Amino acid sequence: MVAPILAVLGYIGADYYKENKASDDKIIQLVPYGHCDVINERCILKAGEFEVNVFDKKGMTTVNSTFPLDSATLFLVDKNNNPTQYQLGMIESPYYWHTKTNLRSLVGEKGQSHKMRLIVNIKGGRYISEFYTQTTK
Repeated sequence: MVAPILAVLGYIGADYYKENKASDDKIIQLVPYGHCDVINERCILKAGEFEVNVFDKKGMTTVNSTFPLDSATLFLVDKNNNPTQYQLGMIESPYYWHTKTNLRSLVGEKGQSHKMRLIVNIKGGRYISEFYTQTTK
């Protein structure tokens, strides 16, 4: 009779522990999955089951993720390694974020490439990536 009560209490305790651990600050690296071409909508960054798609349509650079984000920041990095920061705004749901950038003027032609950085936040977890986008067509 005591065993089922202990099992339920153990389950509830484990759930609280897991939820508390999920909100701890941590930094996780997002890695490009294949070639990154933001202009032609072919740039996926991954960390385990978490994926972020980065693309640009008509000067609006968009980040779409598999899990809801708390915030997203994009950096365009010049030849001298100086970043220009763009704070992305949510589009109707926490899965889509965007902002107007000049990325298309930097890599609009085939063969052009540019260094980018992305930081997305989810419940105390900070996912970061530094990658290059190169236009293929």
